[in-house]
Amino acid sequence: MAAAGTVCVTGASGFIASWLVKLLLERGYVVRATVRDVAKYEKTAHLRQLPGANERLQLFEAELLVEGSFDVIVKGCDGVFHTASPVFNRNVTDPQAQLIDPAVKGTLNILRACANATSVKKVVVTSSAAAVVYNRLRKVGVVVDETWFSDPDFLTEVQNWYALSKTLAEQAAWKFAKKNGINMVTIHPAMVIGALLQPTLNASAEVILQLVKGSIETYPNASLGWVGVKDTAEAHILAYEEPTTSGRYLCLGRIFHYGDIANILKNIYPDYPIPIKYNDESSPRVPVYQASNERLQKLGLKFQQVEELLVETIGSLKEHKFL
Repeated sequence: MAAAGTVCVTGASGFIASWLVKLLLERGYVVRATVRDVAKYEKTAHLRQLPGANERLQLFEAELLVEGSFDVIVKGCDGVFHTASPVFNRNVTDPQAQLIDPAVKGTLNILRACANATSVKKVVVTSSAAAVVYNRLRKVGVVVDETWFSDPDFLTEVQNWYALSKTLAEQAAWKFAKKNGINMVTIHPAMVIGALLQPTLNASAEVILQLVKGSIETYPNASLGWVGVKDTAEAHILAYEEPTTSGRYLCLGRIFHYGDIANILKNIYPDYPIPIKYNDESSPRVPVYQASNERLQKLGLKFQQVEELLVETIGSLKEHKFL
């Protein structure tokens, strides 16, 4: 297969990024994949074993907070997919050091490398729906779309440090990209589920694992967008390959309350100890909001149904012996 070009994928051993590497290799790209430690074979074995990896996958070591560590890797690439960013919102003792600095400074570090590399024609940054939907304007009957930005003051107030890190990183990225003439698009996945390629348990798969394993007695009183990991990787590639793409792309299939997800799981897996109540029954159930995925649909993306994604996720959790 003739190479479709050379691209860099940061944080390549992660959940979304592993699928992105897989699909890029299938399409004939040469992939320069960055990880934190190349020597830890067990964390990259799933990438090395992908079809096409022997011929077209190159692994590099790079750190988000080390200035210039992406310069040599990005030089000569036609495109860059920046997915690397910490993903957690529990056990946060120092939000600035644990989440905000790696997200903001890491993104700017990569964009500087892209600005210095004359070869780079487009950059696709993995942001999050969390950088879009957390806004006091959100209410029933109002459709959230890509013109929305999450409110940093509100996120600080409710201590949603992950969403704050993604919001601040994206704002800094757009400012830098516009100032330096970088052709950039951002993809905004919601709660990403589906089959795991990587050997480690990621945050969104852990949510499903907790629901079916009986490790939580109640589920969160929250409504979230849900999307498949393969669809998310496809969205990145569509945004990269289509010459006319620009701006932000909200990446979610449908929005469900956690209770809806619990009910779907209970219907498919009646023997699992799935909780039937949310965690604060003194409060009214949070309504399901509306959001538009029209921009990605116009690029040709067809979203998998959440029922199918949940079955894939459970099957993968069993296969990896998490369940």
